[in-house]
Amino acid sequence: MAATFEVRRRRLATVLAAMAAVTACDRPDTPGQAAPPARATLLDRAPVAGAAEVSASPTAARIRGRGQLIVGGQLDLPLLSERNSITGETEGFDATLAKLLAKYLLGESTVKIVTATPETKETLLQVGTVDAVIRIYTITPERAEKVAFAGPYLRSGQAIAALDQERSITRPADLNGRPVAVVAGTTSVDALRQAAPRAELETFGTTSECVQALESGRAVAYVHDLTALAGAARLNDRIKIIGEPFTSEPYGIGLPRGDAAFKEFVNGWLDKIVRAGLWTELWQSTLGTVVTGPVPTPPQIGSVPGS
Repeated sequence: MAATFEVRRRRLATVLAAMAAVTACDRPDTPGQAAPPARATLLDRAPVAGAAEVSASPTAARIRGRGQLIVGGQLDLPLLSERNSITGETEGFDATLAKLLAKYLLGESTVKIVTATPETKETLLQVGTVDAVIRIYTITPERAEKVAFAGPYLRSGQAIAALDQERSITRPADLNGRPVAVVAGTTSVDALRQAAPRAELETFGTTSECVQALESGRAVAYVHDLTALAGAARLNDRIKIIGEPFTSEPYGIGLPRGDAAFKEFVNGWLDKIVRAGLWTELWQSTLGTVVTGPVPTPPQIGSVPGS
Protein backbone atom coordinates (compact mmCIF):
# COMPACT_ATOMS: atom_id res chain seq x y z
CA MET A 1 0.00 0.00 0.00
CA ALA A 2 2.82 2.38 0.86
CA ALA A 3 4.50 1.73 -2.50
CA THR A 4 1.20 2.27 -4.35
CA PHE A 5 0.64 5.53 -2.47
CA GLU A 6 4.16 6.71 -3.35
CA VAL A 7 3.56 5.96 -7.05
CA ARG A 8 0.29 7.92 -6.99
CA ARG A 9 1.99 10.81 -5.19
CA ARG A 10 4.72 10.97 -7.82
CA ARG A 11 2.18 10.86 -10.66
CA LEU A 12 0.17 13.68 -9.07
CA ALA A 13 3.30 15.77 -8.67
CA THR A 14 4.14 15.20 -12.34
CA VAL A 15 0.66 16.26 -13.44
CA LEU A 16 0.74 19.38 -11.28
CA ALA A 17 4.14 20.34 -12.63
CA ALA A 18 2.91 19.92 -16.19
CA MET A 19 -0.16 22.07 -15.47
CA ALA A 20 2.04 24.76 -13.98
CA ALA A 21 4.25 24.72 -17.03
CA VAL A 22 1.24 25.13 -19.36
CA THR A 23 -0.13 27.98 -17.25
CA ALA A 24 3.24 29.71 -17.27
CA CYS A 25 3.37 29.43 -21.07
CA ASP A 26 -0.06 31.04 -21.31
CA ARG A 27 0.92 34.04 -19.21
CA PRO A 28 1.86 37.04 -21.35
CA ASP A 29 4.09 38.39 -18.56
CA THR A 30 6.21 35.25 -18.12
CA PRO A 31 9.89 36.17 -18.41
CA GLY A 32 11.12 35.45 -21.90
CA GLN A 33 7.57 35.04 -23.25
CA ALA A 34 6.31 37.91 -25.46
CA ALA A 35 2.72 39.08 -25.03
CA PRO A 36 0.44 38.43 -28.04
CA PRO A 37 0.32 41.51 -30.28
CA ALA A 38 -2.77 43.70 -29.87
CA ARG A 39 -4.89 44.22 -32.97
CA ALA A 40 -4.11 47.52 -34.65
CA THR A 41 -6.91 50.05 -34.26
CA LEU A 42 -8.55 51.95 -37.08
CA LEU A 43 -6.42 54.99 -36.25
CA ASP A 44 -3.26 52.87 -36.12
CA ARG A 45 -3.93 51.70 -39.68
CA ALA A 46 -4.87 55.14 -41.01
CA PRO A 47 -2.69 56.66 -43.77
CA VAL A 48 -0.26 59.54 -43.25
CA ALA A 49 0.41 62.06 -46.01
CA GLY A 50 3.88 62.17 -47.48
CA ALA A 51 6.01 65.31 -47.48
CA ALA A 52 5.27 66.03 -51.15
CA GLU A 53 1.50 65.80 -50.58
CA VAL A 54 1.66 68.19 -47.62
CA SER A 55 3.92 70.69 -49.37
CA ALA A 56 1.46 70.89 -52.29
CA SER A 57 -1.01 72.61 -49.94
CA PRO A 58 0.21 75.64 -47.95
CA THR A 59 -2.69 75.15 -45.53
CA ALA A 60 -1.79 71.51 -44.92
CA ALA A 61 1.85 72.52 -44.38
CA ARG A 62 0.80 75.21 -41.89
CA ILE A 63 -1.34 72.73 -39.93
CA ARG A 64 1.50 70.20 -39.84
CA GLY A 65 3.82 72.91 -38.58
CA ARG A 66 1.32 73.86 -35.87
CA GLY A 67 1.00 70.23 -34.75
CA GLN A 68 -2.76 70.35 -34.24
CA LEU A 69 -5.88 70.22 -36.43
CA ILE A 70 -8.65 72.62 -35.35
CA VAL A 71 -12.13 71.41 -36.28
CA GLY A 72 -15.55 72.94 -35.90
CA GLY A 73 -17.89 70.33 -34.44
CA GLN A 74 -19.91 69.39 -31.39
CA LEU A 75 -19.46 67.25 -28.31
CA ASP A 76 -23.07 66.27 -27.64
CA LEU A 77 -24.13 64.34 -30.76
CA PRO A 78 -24.25 60.61 -29.90
CA LEU A 79 -22.87 58.30 -32.62
CA LEU A 80 -21.52 61.38 -34.44
CA SER A 81 -19.40 63.49 -32.10
CA GLU A 82 -19.68 63.07 -28.37
CA ARG A 83 -17.21 63.39 -25.50
CA ASN A 84 -16.87 60.21 -23.45
CA SER A 85 -17.37 61.29 -19.83
CA ILE A 86 -15.04 58.55 -18.57
CA THR A 87 -12.12 58.73 -21.01
CA GLY A 88 -12.52 62.35 -22.11
CA GLU A 89 -12.12 61.23 -25.73
CA THR A 90 -14.45 62.33 -28.52
CA GLU A 91 -16.27 59.44 -30.18
CA GLY A 92 -18.57 58.91 -33.15
CA PHE A 93 -18.50 58.99 -36.95
CA ASP A 94 -17.68 62.69 -37.39
CA ALA A 95 -15.30 62.82 -34.42
CA THR A 96 -13.31 59.85 -35.65
CA LEU A 97 -13.30 61.26 -39.16
CA ALA A 98 -11.61 64.37 -37.73
CA LYS A 99 -9.03 62.18 -35.99
CA LEU A 100 -8.35 60.32 -39.25
CA LEU A 101 -7.77 63.63 -41.05
CA ALA A 102 -5.46 64.77 -38.24
CA LYS A 103 -3.51 61.49 -38.53
CA TYR A 104 -3.12 62.09 -42.27
CA LEU A 105 -1.91 65.64 -41.69
CA LEU A 106 0.23 65.21 -38.60
CA GLY A 107 1.05 61.54 -38.18
CA GLU A 108 -1.02 61.50 -34.99
CA SER A 109 -4.69 62.16 -34.22
CA THR A 110 -4.30 65.50 -32.44
CA VAL A 111 -7.57 67.42 -32.79
CA LYS A 112 -8.98 70.48 -31.07
CA ILE A 113 -12.77 70.76 -31.40
CA VAL A 114 -14.36 74.20 -31.41
CA THR A 115 -18.12 74.17 -30.90
CA ALA A 116 -19.85 74.95 -34.20
CA THR A 117 -23.60 75.58 -34.24
CA PRO A 118 -25.67 75.71 -37.44
CA GLU A 119 -25.54 79.50 -37.23
CA THR A 120 -21.76 79.79 -36.71
CA LYS A 121 -20.25 77.21 -39.07
CA GLU A 122 -19.66 79.59 -41.99
CA THR A 123 -18.31 82.35 -39.77
CA LEU A 124 -15.79 80.05 -38.08
CA LEU A 125 -14.40 79.13 -41.49
CA GLN A 126 -14.49 82.64 -42.92
CA VAL A 127 -12.54 84.23 -40.06
CA GLY A 128 -10.07 81.34 -39.80
CA THR A 129 -11.00 80.11 -36.32
CA VAL A 130 -11.11 76.50 -37.57
CA ASP A 131 -9.35 74.60 -40.34
CA ALA A 132 -12.44 72.56 -41.23
CA VAL A 133 -16.01 71.87 -40.09
CA ILE A 134 -16.98 68.21 -39.67
CA ARG A 135 -20.50 68.24 -38.28
CA ILE A 136 -23.21 66.62 -40.50
CA TYR A 137 -22.82 69.68 -42.73
CA THR A 138 -25.24 69.39 -45.66
CA ILE A 139 -23.80 70.61 -48.97
CA THR A 140 -26.05 73.15 -50.68
CA PRO A 141 -25.36 75.61 -53.54
CA GLU A 142 -26.24 78.49 -51.21
CA ARG A 143 -23.71 77.42 -48.58
CA ALA A 144 -21.11 76.78 -51.29
CA GLU A 145 -21.18 80.51 -52.06
CA LYS A 146 -19.77 81.13 -48.56
CA VAL A 147 -17.49 78.13 -47.94
CA ALA A 148 -15.94 75.25 -49.87
CA PHE A 149 -16.89 71.59 -49.40
CA ALA A 150 -14.75 68.47 -49.65
CA GLY A 151 -16.65 65.27 -50.25
CA PRO A 152 -19.46 64.45 -49.85
CA TYR A 153 -18.40 61.89 -47.24
CA LEU A 154 -21.86 60.65 -46.14
CA ARG A 155 -25.44 60.74 -47.37
CA SER A 156 -28.47 60.77 -45.10
CA GLY A 157 -31.75 62.68 -44.91
CA GLN A 158 -34.41 64.27 -42.75
CA ALA A 159 -36.49 61.92 -40.64
CA ILE A 160 -39.13 62.07 -37.91
CA ALA A 161 -38.71 61.10 -34.26
CA ALA A 162 -41.47 60.90 -31.68
CA LEU A 163 -42.13 59.34 -28.28
CA ASP A 164 -42.63 55.59 -28.42
CA GLN A 165 -46.34 55.78 -27.53
CA GLU A 166 -47.09 58.06 -30.51
CA ARG A 167 -49.35 56.28 -33.04
CA SER A 168 -50.92 59.10 -35.06
CA ILE A 169 -47.77 60.02 -37.02
CA THR A 170 -46.63 57.81 -39.86
CA ARG A 171 -45.52 60.35 -42.52
CA PRO A 172 -44.53 64.03 -42.80
CA ALA A 173 -48.07 65.12 -43.78
CA ASP A 174 -49.26 63.99 -40.34
CA LEU A 175 -47.24 66.86 -38.82
CA ASN A 176 -49.49 69.55 -40.32
CA GLY A 177 -51.16 71.65 -37.65
CA ARG A 178 -48.99 70.19 -34.90
CA PRO A 179 -45.93 71.51 -33.00
CA VAL A 180 -42.65 70.06 -34.31
CA ALA A 181 -39.17 70.66 -32.88
CA VAL A 182 -36.28 71.51 -35.23
CA VAL A 183 -32.79 72.93 -34.75
CA ALA A 184 -32.63 76.53 -35.96
CA GLY A 185 -30.40 77.21 -38.95
CA THR A 186 -30.43 73.62 -40.25
CA THR A 187 -31.80 72.20 -43.48
CA SER A 188 -34.49 70.57 -41.32
CA VAL A 189 -36.39 73.87 -41.27
CA ASP A 190 -36.84 74.14 -45.06
CA ALA A 191 -37.38 70.39 -45.43
CA LEU A 192 -40.22 70.45 -42.91
CA ARG A 193 -41.81 73.51 -44.49
CA GLN A 194 -41.91 71.72 -47.83
CA ALA A 195 -43.10 68.35 -46.51
CA ALA A 196 -45.61 69.70 -43.97
CA PRO A 197 -46.23 73.40 -44.73
CA ARG A 198 -48.82 73.80 -41.95
CA ALA A 199 -46.67 72.28 -39.20
CA GLU A 200 -46.02 74.57 -36.23
CA LEU A 201 -42.24 74.92 -36.16
CA GLU A 202 -40.65 75.14 -32.72
CA THR A 203 -37.01 76.09 -33.26
CA PHE A 204 -34.26 75.38 -30.71
CA GLY A 205 -30.54 75.99 -30.58
CA THR A 206 -29.38 72.41 -29.96
CA THR A 207 -30.42 68.81 -30.50
CA SER A 208 -30.70 68.21 -26.75
CA GLU A 209 -33.24 71.05 -26.47
CA CYS A 210 -35.32 69.42 -29.21
CA VAL A 211 -35.30 66.14 -27.29
CA GLN A 212 -36.38 67.99 -24.13
CA ALA A 213 -39.25 69.62 -26.05
CA LEU A 214 -40.35 66.19 -27.22
CA GLU A 215 -40.24 64.70 -23.73
CA SER A 216 -42.04 67.64 -22.12
CA GLY A 217 -44.88 67.57 -24.66
CA ARG A 218 -44.04 70.95 -26.13
CA ALA A 219 -43.59 69.18 -29.47
CA VAL A 220 -45.20 65.99 -30.77
CA ALA A 221 -42.31 65.25 -33.12
CA TYR A 222 -38.69 66.14 -33.72
CA VAL A 223 -37.36 66.44 -37.28
CA HIS A 224 -33.63 66.24 -37.96
CA ASP A 225 -31.04 64.28 -39.92
CA LEU A 226 -31.48 60.54 -39.46
CA THR A 227 -27.94 60.31 -38.12
CA ALA A 228 -28.70 62.79 -35.32
CA LEU A 229 -32.01 61.10 -34.49
CA ALA A 230 -30.30 57.71 -34.32
CA GLY A 231 -28.01 59.05 -31.62
CA ALA A 232 -30.93 60.46 -29.65
CA ALA A 233 -32.80 57.16 -29.89
CA ARG A 234 -29.75 55.24 -28.68
CA LEU A 235 -29.59 57.36 -25.52
CA ASN A 236 -33.31 57.47 -24.84
CA ASP A 237 -35.48 54.37 -25.20
CA ARG A 238 -38.63 56.53 -25.08
CA ILE A 239 -37.79 57.92 -28.52
CA LYS A 240 -38.44 56.10 -31.78
CA ILE A 241 -37.72 56.94 -35.41
CA ILE A 242 -40.76 56.85 -37.68
CA GLY A 243 -40.35 55.55 -41.22
CA GLU A 244 -37.54 56.32 -43.61
CA PRO A 245 -35.87 59.68 -44.36
CA PHE A 246 -38.07 61.89 -46.55
CA THR A 247 -35.13 63.80 -48.09
CA SER A 248 -31.69 62.87 -49.35
CA GLU A 249 -28.85 65.08 -48.13
CA PRO A 250 -25.10 64.89 -48.79
CA TYR A 251 -22.74 65.82 -45.96
CA GLY A 252 -19.47 67.55 -46.75
CA ILE A 253 -16.42 68.75 -44.88
CA GLY A 254 -16.59 72.53 -44.71
CA LEU A 255 -13.37 74.31 -45.74
CA PRO A 256 -12.33 77.93 -46.31
CA ARG A 257 -13.54 79.11 -49.70
CA GLY A 258 -10.93 79.75 -52.37
CA ASP A 259 -8.33 77.26 -51.07
CA ALA A 260 -8.35 74.79 -53.98
CA ALA A 261 -5.10 73.09 -52.92
CA PHE A 262 -6.37 72.21 -49.44
CA LYS A 263 -9.70 70.99 -50.85
CA GLU A 264 -7.79 68.69 -53.22
CA PHE A 265 -5.66 67.49 -50.29
CA VAL A 266 -8.74 66.62 -48.18
CA ASN A 267 -10.53 64.95 -51.10
CA GLY A 268 -7.42 62.85 -51.75
CA TRP A 269 -7.43 61.73 -48.11
CA LEU A 270 -11.14 60.84 -48.27
CA ASP A 271 -10.51 58.70 -51.33
CA LYS A 272 -7.70 56.87 -49.53
CA ILE A 273 -9.70 55.97 -46.43
CA VAL A 274 -12.63 54.79 -48.56
CA ARG A 275 -10.42 52.55 -50.70
CA ALA A 276 -8.67 51.20 -47.59
CA GLY A 277 -12.01 50.10 -46.08
CA LEU A 278 -11.65 52.44 -43.11
CA TRP A 279 -14.84 54.34 -44.00
CA THR A 280 -16.87 51.12 -43.90
CA GLU A 281 -15.28 50.05 -40.63
CA LEU A 282 -16.04 53.44 -39.11
CA TRP A 283 -19.70 53.24 -40.16
CA GLN A 284 -20.07 49.76 -38.68
CA SER A 285 -18.64 50.80 -35.30
CA THR A 286 -20.72 53.98 -34.95
CA LEU A 287 -23.91 54.69 -36.92
CA GLY A 288 -24.18 51.08 -38.03
CA THR A 289 -24.79 49.98 -34.44
CA VAL A 290 -28.22 51.69 -34.55
CA VAL A 291 -29.15 52.33 -38.21
CA THR A 292 -30.37 49.03 -39.61
CA GLY A 293 -29.75 47.62 -43.07
CA PRO A 294 -26.62 47.08 -45.15
CA VAL A 295 -23.61 49.37 -44.91
CA PRO A 296 -24.18 52.26 -47.34
CA THR A 297 -21.86 52.93 -50.23
CA PRO A 298 -19.75 56.04 -49.63
CA PRO A 299 -20.90 58.84 -51.96
CA GLN A 300 -18.69 59.74 -54.90
CA ILE A 301 -16.47 62.73 -54.22
CA GLY A 302 -17.61 65.83 -56.10
CA SER A 303 -20.91 64.19 -57.04
CA VAL A 304 -23.28 66.99 -55.90
CA PRO A 305 -23.59 70.69 -56.75
CA GLY A 306 -21.42 72.72 -54.42
CA SER A 307 -18.87 69.99 -53.77
